[in-house]
Amino acid sequence: MKSKNLLIIFTKNPELGKCKTRLAKSIGDTAALEVYKKLLQHTAKVTQDLSADKAVFYNIEPIDQDDFSSTYFSKKTQRGNDLGEKMSNAFQGGFQNNYEKVVIIGSDLYDLQTRDIDEAFLQLTHNDYVIGPAKDGGYYLLGMKKFTPEVFQEINWSTATVLKETLHILKNKKVALLTQKNDIDTIDDIKNIEVFQQYINS
Repeated sequence: MKSKNLLIIFTKNPELGKCKTRLAKSIGDTAALEVYKKLLQHTAKVTQDLSADKAVFYNIEPIDQDDFSSTYFSKKTQRGNDLGEKMSNAFQGGFQNNYEKVVIIGSDLYDLQTRDIDEAFLQLTHNDYVIGPAKDGGYYLLGMKKFTPEVFQEINWSTATVLKETLHILKNKKVALLTQKNDIDTIDDIKNIEVFQQYINS
């Protein structure tokens, strides 16, 4: 039976030299790719058993055999010219398919847990929007109950002002904020995480 909740997961196809490029400057392309594969595994693990429907959006094309089993995840391709347009199209598709709550996450958070996403859907019961702030000034999660294209427009993506700009757009709305978490983009983001130590010194 179809859920009323949809979780959208944005991923990059794990290709050498194409993912975690800022991290790769410090540890090399091969190690950066291995780190990203571990992040994908973690994302799949913490989302697989959620009661929501789950759709993985790949930046190039869906991969049949990967950590996101087709048993639990539907697979799609991101559409649009920039991140905002791609997210906007994904949300619009979710609401056109009659979902009542739609939440999006990326795939580069090692401290994201199942309970965080459950909490996001729960917050949407009493709020119009939910945001998970990232330490770098962006956000790792965004959820809404009504398609709101303006939150994806006029935003300076991949900068330290993304969260601030988004909150400004939603200043008169009911917005719940989750616990701040850290995206993994640079060597500083992985240096204290045990599972990644092997890649720092390899």
